[in-house]
Amino acid sequence: MRLFAAVLPPDAAVAELAAAVDAVRDDRLTWTAEAGWHFTLAFMGEVRDDVLPELYARLERAAHRTAPFALRLHGCGHFGDRALWTGAAGELDALRLLADRADAAARRAGVPMEQHRRYTPHLTLARSRHATTPLRPYLDALADFEGTAWQVDTLSLVRSNLPASGVPGEQPRYETVRAWPLAG
Repeated sequence: MRLFAAVLPPDAAVAELAAAVDAVRDDRLTWTAEAGWHFTLAFMGEVRDDVLPELYARLERAAHRTAPFALRLHGCGHFGDRALWTGAAGELDALRLLADRADAAARRAGVPMEQHRRYTPHLTLARSRHATTPLRPYLDALADFEGTAWQVDTLSLVRSNLPASGVPGEQPRYETVRAWPLAG
């Protein structure tokens, strides 16, 4: 299974962001479906079935050791000329700690992980089909976006089902495999 650990924003936060995005959405970018909006904490890639029981146990421990915390969707940014995202504000140290714990849980369970980097919280909104499409108008329009705070109380393990149909523009489908309450 192709897996990642994530924080999933609640429906109310998604609706607020969707209203802001709808005001700037056009066909020059490929927009991520709202059902796919999440904060990836640790991307694991393809995980062998025999590793799953240990991974589940370690992620459950990571969640149990982490207290719930406040977060909100905030602003807008980009990676290069291709990806447009919204960030997070609130208890970012707690979010980074949860990301570190999810990464460590995967490593200790035997999942080969990429080199660990400082976590940059972001939720991908759109991707440019062409490097020549300017992102500046979208960045300016969404720069002042401030969502309502919510309590992050769950660590989710999500399966990414990659498009298989070959239909242009088809996006991955995400399915929550397991979820654990944060307990602190």
